[in-house]
Amino acid sequence: MSRTQRILADFRRRLPLAGAALRWWGPRQWTVAAASALAMALLLGFATVLIPNDVFSRDIPSVPWNYPVWLATSVLTGMLAASYIRPVLPATPGTPGIPEPTDHTSRWGMTGGLLAWFAIGCPVCNKIALLTLGYSGAITYFAPLQPWLAALAMVLTVLALVFRLSGQQQCAVPGRRATAWERKSS
Repeated sequence: MSRTQRILADFRRRLPLAGAALRWWGPRQWTVAAASALAMALLLGFATVLIPNDVFSRDIPSVPWNYPVWLATSVLTGMLAASYIRPVLPATPGTPGIPEPTDHTSRWGMTGGLLAWFAIGCPVCNKIALLTLGYSGAITYFAPLQPWLAALAMVLTVLALVFRLSGQQQCAVPGRRATAWERKSS
């Protein structure tokens, strides 16, 4: 089984757990999710000129799919940020806890947000694409890749959110190593 197949199988197993974790969220988590989503929406919206402003400019007009990707990225990122907030009440048996962040969920979330920014931004306003490919290359080669970047950004952010939320429902207890005495007696 390849790494991708293992991740997808694990995703299908964790999806119901993530839904259950959302049901445990209180007003504190939902407030942080809404505030983080709004902050991300404003940051992405102003920087990519999906929200018209005088600070930034856009040479190529936005395309219709930019707006749903922008809003979905904002909501998912807000929920991901809220998953790091501890509940107000102390954990009791049967209530979910907050898992420690794992490297892959942190990387997936950060990469998803960055890719979404590149996906919804102006292809020729992106300095990396412009320096690497030139103006016509950015339009010819980078612009057609932007919907794929958006899809990859959504997949990575959803994976990060589901893995993070499901960790709040399952209690991963690390295995205990047997002592030398226990190994000897068995």
